Amino acid sequence: MNGLAPGRHSMCALLLLTLTGCTPSKSYTLPAPIKGYNHTSAGINHFSVNGAGGPNIGPHQGGGKQSCCGELPRQWRPGLKVLVKWEKDSDPYAYGKWPEPMFSEAWSKRMEEHRSRYTHHQATVDVPYYDQNVCSIKAHFLPCDQVQVNTTCLTPEHPDYPYKELFSIKEPKECPAP
Repeated sequence: MNGLAPGRHSMCALLLLTLTGCTPSKSYTLPAPIKGYNHTSAGINHFSVNGAGGPNIGPHQGGGKQSCCGELPRQWRPGLKVLVKWEKDSDPYAYGKWPEPMFSEAWSKRMEEHRSRYTHHQATVDVPYYDQNVCSIKAHFLPCDQVQVNTTCLTPEHPDYPYKELFSIKEPKECPAP
């Protein structure tokens, strides 16, 4: 005897089947790589969309690198939003002008001071309509600490890319007060 009372074998087997299930559960989310486009003269040191990290992006760059993976609900719904957080370096090429030898103690001290001026931002933004074909989550960093996301499968180089106007936004000398 193995110590189980009669009938307990059946209950254990039933419990095991209930816990493990017989069919795989359907995912309610879609995985999607994270891409970024920086439409500003600042550097985006790092960013995240709903906690999923994206790559750093130099001034007026983006699209090349992507990180894996964010996720969105399988079914889009009105009012769907994501939280985008980012760190910004308003003078990303400053270290190239410093007289100290790179990585020297004096240079490292200056870099530490420079890093203390990085700014941190976050915005909750709308996610435009998508069907079940989400190719990536694209975050567009715009002037004046604005951000926009989309999930189109087209790239900005495609003639039908629906967000081309983002690439013609001019950066103002000063941003309006919030």
